[in-house]
Amino acid sequence: MIGSGSLRHPVALAGVVIATVGAVAFLTLLVADLLGLFTNPYAGLVIFIAVPALFVFGLLLIPLGIWLYHRALRRDPSRPVDWPVIDLGRSRVRAILIGVTAMTVVNATLVLLAAQGSLHYMESPEFCGQTCHTPMHPQYMSWQNTTHAEVACVQCHVGEGARALVRSKLAGVRQLLHIVNGHYPRPIPASQAELRPALETCGNCHSPLLGHGVRTRTVREYAEDEANTETATTLALHIGGPNEKTASGRAIHWHADPRVRVEYIATDPDRQTIPFVRTIDEKGKTKEYVVEGTTPETLAAGTTRTMDCIDCHNAAAHRISPTAEQAVNRAMAAGRISPALPFVRREAVRLLKSDYGDEAAAIAAIESGFRTAYGPSKAHVDHVALSQAIATTQSLYRTNVFPAMKVTWGVYLDNRGHTTSNGCFRCHDGSHVARDGSAINADCAYCHDLP
Repeated sequence: MIGSGSLRHPVALAGVVIATVGAVAFLTLLVADLLGLFTNPYAGLVIFIAVPALFVFGLLLIPLGIWLYHRALRRDPSRPVDWPVIDLGRSRVRAILIGVTAMTVVNATLVLLAAQGSLHYMESPEFCGQTCHTPMHPQYMSWQNTTHAEVACVQCHVGEGARALVRSKLAGVRQLLHIVNGHYPRPIPASQAELRPALETCGNCHSPLLGHGVRTRTVREYAEDEANTETATTLALHIGGPNEKTASGRAIHWHADPRVRVEYIATDPDRQTIPFVRTIDEKGKTKEYVVEGTTPETLAAGTTRTMDCIDCHNAAAHRISPTAEQAVNRAMAAGRISPALPFVRREAVRLLKSDYGDEAAAIAAIESGFRTAYGPSKAHVDHVALSQAIATTQSLYRTNVFPAMKVTWGVYLDNRGHTTSNGCFRCHDGSHVARDGSAINADCAYCHDLP
């Protein structure tokens, strides 16, 4: 047997106490978490990372204490050294051996549970968006307000297989160091370069083989006059799909047809400047379009890419409104801000575009601004509608402007359409010309009609 003095060393005793406390705490917190008693996003960080780390630390102290005890005995030969003697003929030895084996199994199980729990927790949207609160807050808030709110971050940003997991965790360690020392960009770049191919992400739910035909969409805009005059523009969008061509040619989703290939060269990180486009149709015919004045050196310095879904749908899961005007128009069209309030569109846009030090100051200033604009002199104002307008405008600020990360209107581009960014006009501008004199179509009717 290991001498009884081995576990009496202060370090070994501390290890036993710490490991026991860690094990009991982990099991207790795990049961509480399974019962849904924790809602705080930081609970997972404590349950699956901090407490297991404490438990493993205690386990490591036990053999260290035993080693320190025997080292002390070796330095003082006058002290007897208890050599390990395992006599299975003695019932006490058998009981201790069974106990040690059982505890080893229990400890290994706890470590495995903790490892699995920590891995699962670190893949949750709460970990990505709330544990790293400041840098990822804009992405987390915008994700919650899209149709992809039920899709976990890792489903698009990590990928399947051990290689993708290791790569993401190594990147996570680097990002954690940046967060600890505060050296991260503000705002976080919306680079598509690190994203997986669209068919590996979007393709799990969206098939490029589906036909969508013609979809009708009405865009409602409001003026800044007293009546908040509404202008409604109805578009017939030729979305199409494979084998669904319009009278004028290819429909919008022709770009996603797996039988064709569209390649381009971008000369900026945001892929807004595209001087070269190459198309390969279903018959293998290749055609190249180049903007006049483009040099070989310019193309050599650019980035070549094969077009896929995210070249247009670049903000599908993290949509932050590019303009305050657009955000207010949509809120009014949805009935969240009443057009019956005089000048409400003007006031909402003004308050949203004002410069504030932080979110708390903005929320207070928005309410104060509305209350002042619709003060006692305007007793006829619908105060229920006013309160709703205040709450909605505050919500628009919270979900689109993040002073700590320098995120505001227009920081993140949305390439769908061409009203707030170049979008479609990156290629469909009439300046991309092939050798035979033909150009990439820039006619409005190519993509949509005005009924």
